[in-house]
Amino acid sequence: MGGFFLGRQPILDRNHNLVAFELLFRQEETEEVAHVTNDLSASANVIVNAYGQLGIQNVLGRQRGFVNADPDLIMSDIISLLPCKHVILEIKESPSITAEFMQRCNELKQKGYQFALDNVVAMNSKIEQLLPIVSVVKVDILALEKDQLAELVSELNRWPVLLLALKVENREQEARCMQLGFQMFQGYYFAKPEVLSVKRADPGKMSLLKLLTLVMSDSEIEEIEKEFKHQPGLSYNLMRMVNSVASGLPQKINSIKHAIMILGRKQLQRWVQLLLYSANQSDDGMSNALMQTAAVRGKLMELIATAERPHDKNHHERAFMVGILSLLDALLGIEMQQIVDKLGIPDDMSQALLTRDGRLGLELKLIEANEKGEITTIQSILSQLGFLSLSELADIEIQAIGWANRIGEVTN
Repeated sequence: MGGFFLGRQPILDRNHNLVAFELLFRQEETEEVAHVTNDLSASANVIVNAYGQLGIQNVLGRQRGFVNADPDLIMSDIISLLPCKHVILEIKESPSITAEFMQRCNELKQKGYQFALDNVVAMNSKIEQLLPIVSVVKVDILALEKDQLAELVSELNRWPVLLLALKVENREQEARCMQLGFQMFQGYYFAKPEVLSVKRADPGKMSLLKLLTLVMSDSEIEEIEKEFKHQPGLSYNLMRMVNSVASGLPQKINSIKHAIMILGRKQLQRWVQLLLYSANQSDDGMSNALMQTAAVRGKLMELIATAERPHDKNHHERAFMVGILSLLDALLGIEMQQIVDKLGIPDDMSQALLTRDGRLGLELKLIEANEKGEITTIQSILSQLGFLSLSELADIEIQAIGWANRIGEVTN
């Protein structure tokens, strides 16, 4: 069997809180298996291998995972390997839906499994038959005109199901689905929201950006300390964090300067970067999803750089930075050019961030293609890079996701 890889797309609620991930398992398309992959039974193997190797907690953190479950998978014993409290099984209407299949779904439902109905575009008798067992209906909003969508929603509202809008690609579509009463949203828009020029970058985040600049440009500790003093909340967080990390130290840390020295610049830099994403999440849950994506990107870039040049620590750091910074424009609502200018970063990094050029740019492109699940782009970039296979990419992605989940728990 060829290698597999895992894509995750965030699923958000009406307040932009991250509530679940769609887990997309895909198989590497080699000549021999290309035709087999379309055979539904292949997905059962992929899911089991993936779950076995990945450890579901690493992939999901505290969220639920929506998993594509074709009839073969539902009918097989394999399903019992998937923990019912972590997964939601996605089924589609299809000719292979038999009385036996329905009976099996009912048994699984009794055992605590939840079902979602995927890719609904219109009502029909097959769908009516499935609605009593599902708790979520995923509607493909791109396939429908406004009135069609409104009509479908009012028909679905006769059932006790949650509605999830699939393929939301911009703010306008999101607003329309909100209005129609959809409870959940999924689409590339949430994995990388558009940059809104109208969004005012708030002072707290700008101050963190200034702090990041000072730390990166090796400024004097006094300079850094001065910036911290303008930010009492931040200073408190710093002290709290360093005291909890350095619990083995003989004395409590009582000054910002002391805390910075204990923490070290590299750690301080990473902490400030992550804080940028988690700052005032209360007013925008979307930054929570962004923080997740940014943290995964940073770690993935670092791990790819480590595979490329195992002993070049400086290269690993720069790669991490590029990954983390690559979503700052969406988060702060300011152009990437401005961020690059403010931070005064080295050419190879700014090239990667602005135009996806150079080695780091290519690696960032790889990660973006991986987020969208564009298998042909992924494979062509991997062969250009020449030091990483698809299954190695899948492995380090799991490490990165696990790391980001742990970070998320610390910063929240």
